[in-house]
Amino acid sequence: MTAAAPLLSVRAVSRRFVRRLDVIEKFAARLGSSVREQVVHAVDRVSFDVADGEVVGLVGESGCGKSTLGRVIAGLHPPTEGEVLLAGERVALEPGRRPPIQMIFQDPFASLNPRMRVGDAIAEAPVAHGLVSRADAQEHVAALLRQVGLDPAYARRYPHQFSGGQRARIGIARALAVQPRFLVCDEAVAALDVSIQAQVLNLFMGLRETLGLTYLFISHDLGVVRHLADRVVIMYLGRVVEVGPIGPLYDAPNHPYTQALLAEVPRLDRRGRRYQPIRGEIPSPLDPPPGCHFHPRCPHATARCRTEAPALREVAPGRMSACHLNDA
Repeated sequence: MTAAAPLLSVRAVSRRFVRRLDVIEKFAARLGSSVREQVVHAVDRVSFDVADGEVVGLVGESGCGKSTLGRVIAGLHPPTEGEVLLAGERVALEPGRRPPIQMIFQDPFASLNPRMRVGDAIAEAPVAHGLVSRADAQEHVAALLRQVGLDPAYARRYPHQFSGGQRARIGIARALAVQPRFLVCDEAVAALDVSIQAQVLNLFMGLRETLGLTYLFISHDLGVVRHLADRVVIMYLGRVVEVGPIGPLYDAPNHPYTQALLAEVPRLDRRGRRYQPIRGEIPSPLDPPPGCHFHPRCPHATARCRTEAPALREVAPGRMSACHLNDA
């Protein structure tokens, strides 16, 4: 029996941001100055698939490139190299075309127009793409607000009149308004209180069941990801270092970085233990280290790790890891 094709395919995607020299810096360079263009290596040759109906967690420290990758997948940033395919078609934002992937942002207040009523903000995209007429927009917005647990009467309010949890629900409603096939959730509950986080996570799970949604759930919180996701992708400094199903990966992490992350997740059976952060700081994406990017912080690093980047390869059924220790 042939396995079903993935809904989303990320193929060797890289994204770099270049800061060009201004006129004065170019003149200084001609005079022999060492000033040069700065290149941020935000995402470096990332590949993974997401099946239809699956929830994949994308996890890593701040600055690892996971939000940039999310924006590339949503079509907000074009990849410098590689490609993103949804149902076999290249993802790109095109004028007049309904976007098949929607993004839910970490700060819904910043992503909403403060001068626009939330009902108008939710209705704007489906009306523009011809999914509903202007005459039916109000009814469409009311149905979406009810779907995310809000009173349809709130449609006439402005963003500043809502709590953080309510704004998160509005962001979800706006994303659902154009009937996307895939949602990228970028730290969608990170700014919320724990009790409100649980409510919004339960909303995500309910919407997945009722609408058959597929998610890429970006987070730095491994506890949240374990609650929601089927599989997890671990990123470090722009690269994927481990991929696997939630249970096996959490129970027996393979990559030293994943081991270090999971060792510091608070658990009831570890009460009284002093937690230690991963030693060292994440290197700058302006000048990533050669070889394995994690080697300056890895307690198992060898000479090979300092010069040769490990390939992401299968270490168990359904599990991938990028570590030279697997060759021993």
